[in-house]
Amino acid sequence: MKVVGVVIWLCLLPLTARCVEPISMTFGAIITGVITYYGLHWYSPDQCRLEGDINVTALQIEFDEKIFGQHLAKRVVLKAVPKFLENRNPKKPLVLSFHGWTGTGKNYVSQILAHSIYPEGLKSKQVHQFVATLHFPHANLIDVYKDQLQLWIRGNVSACQRSIFIFDEVDKMQPGLMDAIKPFLDYYEQIGGVSYTKAIFIFLSNAGGEYISELALDFWKTGKNREDIKLSDVEHHLSLYAFNSKDGGLWHSSLITKNLIDFFVPFLPMEFEHVKMCVRAELRQRGFMVDEDMVSTVAKEMTYYPKEEKIYSIKGCKTVSAKMQYYL
Repeated sequence: MKVVGVVIWLCLLPLTARCVEPISMTFGAIITGVITYYGLHWYSPDQCRLEGDINVTALQIEFDEKIFGQHLAKRVVLKAVPKFLENRNPKKPLVLSFHGWTGTGKNYVSQILAHSIYPEGLKSKQVHQFVATLHFPHANLIDVYKDQLQLWIRGNVSACQRSIFIFDEVDKMQPGLMDAIKPFLDYYEQIGGVSYTKAIFIFLSNAGGEYISELALDFWKTGKNREDIKLSDVEHHLSLYAFNSKDGGLWHSSLITKNLIDFFVPFLPMEFEHVKMCVRAELRQRGFMVDEDMVSTVAKEMTYYPKEEKIYSIKGCKTVSAKMQYYL
């Protein structure tokens, strides 16, 4: 009966697909979610990883070589993720919410984390990325998006309990949309015969970026080390910013009121020295010797704020790669 149901559903899907904008990058991606939900699996070399831990030492080395100025993000990921993976019977999925301005490393950290669990990283069939402005652009289709999102998550977790879901631009999500995944993040052993407790959800957002910058600037002005900023100094404020951002995906969200987000992780603004570290890392990645004159030149090409102090890069390290093209 399951097979018959799937066949009928797939026959009707082309008719409905013309009316809505699918949340997946391809039509085949939606079909994959449906087929896996109904138990029709096929072999893939990219196997689901249910048990076992990750190489924390290798992960830390990669963070140290590629992520700069983000002591809190490194600390949270290096502690929370391995402990979660070691737990054979977690009570709920792991939910991380990354906050900060563009170019501070939110996407990069999520990619490195995904790669540490699945070698194919974002290309893995077990790793799923959603971008608000690409997959959920129309406010009038929010109910359709909710249904599609639930179907996609249900289907993929049915195929692999250790699925990773990355939601980018959460601050640009349609308000109310994220509440559609609330049941999957809650303390349920199973929902409809499917367990979601081993999945990982990562939210990326600019919400709270201004507060994080102001906090870092206050530390700088008072002569304090930015590494002295504690998670407890920031986390509650970030949850409030996300909850009260009227245009954001977590505005008055039950994910916050029900305490389903495990960590609100701040990504601090990038200083001149951090940008230089990014330039060095980019040179090494491209196979070039590190030229300190070039490093300084590229770093100085970035725009910094505040206007008078010029401490933090407006775009973080996001445009470092493009800037380097003029000097190679």
